[in-house]
Amino acid sequence: MRRLAVALIAGSALVTGCSSGTNTGDDLQVADTVTAATPADSPALSKTPAGTVLPLTQNATAITVDTAQHTAAVAVDNPPALRLYDLTSIDTPPKTIDLPGRVDNLSTDGDTILAPVRTANQLLRITLPTGTVDKITLPGGPVAASTNGTHTLVALHDTKAVAVLNGTTTERTITGLASADQALQIGDKAVVLDKLRTAVFDLDPATGKIGAGLRAGDGATNAVTDNYGRVLVTDRRGGELLVYKPDTLVELQQYPVPGAPYAIAYDAARHLAWVTLTATNQVVGYDVAGGEPVEKHRIDTVRQPNSVAVDPTTGRVLVASADGGGVQVINP
Repeated sequence: MRRLAVALIAGSALVTGCSSGTNTGDDLQVADTVTAATPADSPALSKTPAGTVLPLTQNATAITVDTAQHTAAVAVDNPPALRLYDLTSIDTPPKTIDLPGRVDNLSTDGDTILAPVRTANQLLRITLPTGTVDKITLPGGPVAASTNGTHTLVALHDTKAVAVLNGTTTERTITGLASADQALQIGDKAVVLDKLRTAVFDLDPATGKIGAGLRAGDGATNAVTDNYGRVLVTDRRGGELLVYKPDTLVELQQYPVPGAPYAIAYDAARHLAWVTLTATNQVVGYDVAGGEPVEKHRIDTVRQPNSVAVDPTTGRVLVASADGGGVQVINP
């Protein structure tokens, strides 16, 4: 049965946690001991993955598409590296760039790939097509970056903070968070995803003010913004796709997605949110332009589909396996 959340005013949106006798005093934390949600352990493949699967023996940890240079960037581990695939000639062997550590989140800024390396305390800016690497030192364990104009927000996992960069210079560091796993920009404001408390928070990068907080299901894992100024979050434990209106934070939609939803990518040209299901080795495309998501595509994937990206110029979807299953290229 489908379930759609009623919009709430921000003042009533804060959820009170359960008491266990040693309550932390944090209204958004529902247990005294919390752990971030992780992807489900995917079963062995029972169906052939759709589309084309490019071989990759290493485990993929993140993927993004740079539309300016028609390039798919895939981060891998053991040893950590970045594989760059030419989307205009997908069968061409990828270019490889060595990384100083594991990368779990990739994003783009024009013709630049942003790769935060937590263990090296660095944000790498990789310019395409040359592959030139510029390193920005960011103490605190950078794990995710988001750029809007000249400003970049970097989530710092170890220090539970968000760094605000103007170009390569850190303007300020915003503290006071319990965990910072993604910082997504929407206009001149932002939303921080806290995987540990499975919550989202409003953030004003210009003033450093942390605004309202709201629970995000039972195990929020990944988030994206759409071209309606909303934030879409996967709830792995609760099996839901959640939609929020930032700046006076309100939950707009709460839609059931069975199968341990994990990674998410957004196609702004087609208003599709692509969500991977790690318990069933599938990726599902939801039309999110209306009042509730509408399933448009359901496609079999490689095993352990922990990463997904979309090329909005063509509509192609790329799914990367975290189990050495390769990079899957799908034309829906």
